[in-house]
Amino acid sequence: MAHTPRHPAPRPLTPVSRVLRLCLHALLCGLLALAAGRAVTDSAPHAGWVVAACAVLAAVYAAGVLAPSVRRSPRAGAVWLAGLGAAWAGLLVVSPDGLWIAFPLYFLELHLLRLRWAVTAVAVTACAAIGGFLAHAPGGAVSPGAFLGPLLGGAVAVATVLGYQAVYRESERRRELIEELIATRAELAAAERDAGILAERERLAREIHDTLAQGLSSIQLLLRAAERSLPQDAPALEHIGRAREAAQENLAEARRFVRALTPPDLEHGSLAAALERLCTAAPGPRVRFCLSGAPRVLPTPYEVALLRIAQSALANVVRHARADRAEITLTFMDASVTLDVVDDGTGFDPACAPSGEGGFGLPAMRSRAETLGGLFTVESSPGQGTAVAVTLPLSLEASR
Repeated sequence: MAHTPRHPAPRPLTPVSRVLRLCLHALLCGLLALAAGRAVTDSAPHAGWVVAACAVLAAVYAAGVLAPSVRRSPRAGAVWLAGLGAAWAGLLVVSPDGLWIAFPLYFLELHLLRLRWAVTAVAVTACAAIGGFLAHAPGGAVSPGAFLGPLLGGAVAVATVLGYQAVYRESERRRELIEELIATRAELAAAERDAGILAERERLAREIHDTLAQGLSSIQLLLRAAERSLPQDAPALEHIGRAREAAQENLAEARRFVRALTPPDLEHGSLAAALERLCTAAPGPRVRFCLSGAPRVLPTPYEVALLRIAQSALANVVRHARADRAEITLTFMDASVTLDVVDDGTGFDPACAPSGEGGFGLPAMRSRAETLGGLFTVESSPGQGTAVAVTLPLSLEASR
């Protein structure tokens, strides 16, 4: 019977709770034994009735302690307290020593009942203890202790339980904060690990495309030019043809490596499909995706850069723009591909824009575009929304 606040899903008792419960059991049993022992040793007129009342009270108390429903149901706890009160009243009638039982009853009432009902029950119990003492006072003599003892005992019990509950609630809040901190730290570690993996995959894909794939493509062009410059009966033609086939096979293998390192958002479809999924899943404002021009296969670094820029720009819209609507447009033209992200939010002054946080800042988007030889622009003003545009060239070399 630990003096802890009730919860929908009770937690296992702590060592302190177990000690308090055992102390309460020991206190009540000790007081009952003392009342019965004094009645027998002092040869009280109703010694048999006192012992019987103590036994009944002990049996009712033990039944409630062993009954699981008392701990789970407030109604069952209230019924048990009513039974204890009736048994205690019987003890008060036959023995003045019964008023000592009021003190453990205070703690039981404060533990099992809601606060307003518990305080009322404590007051009634104190009044009953005072009445029992006065009924057994010799010659009707009344002393201040008859009133102060039960009242001070009730006040101490209320203050003790309320203080313990405040400490318990504070410790629970701290425990929840610690658990949340640990979970957040684990999530951040996992997010950083995933971000690192994705960044490394993108870097490897870009390096393979910009070095191995482009080098093998150049070798193919040079070998093809060499084939055209040699006579048809030149002995070297056969070796050049084999070298060109080997370069073509290795170029295909390099492109397979690049595709294998493609971000997960691009693994199950085209860039347009990935952008459409991004718009559908975006929280906050209504986001629409538009596709203009004839779609074509883009180099993997282009697709990765455009997808990451769209994610960054849309994240800024959700976090800062307070917009109602936004639109992502992917436009394919003869010599370039353009991505536009437009919103109707609060806007800002691009000349005073902060450098951003993490990978979602405007400088990070600009760096992605310029790394691929593209153009990145931002148009915005306070209260007029924001338009972010990136244009990447589609030259013959970039299309490989």
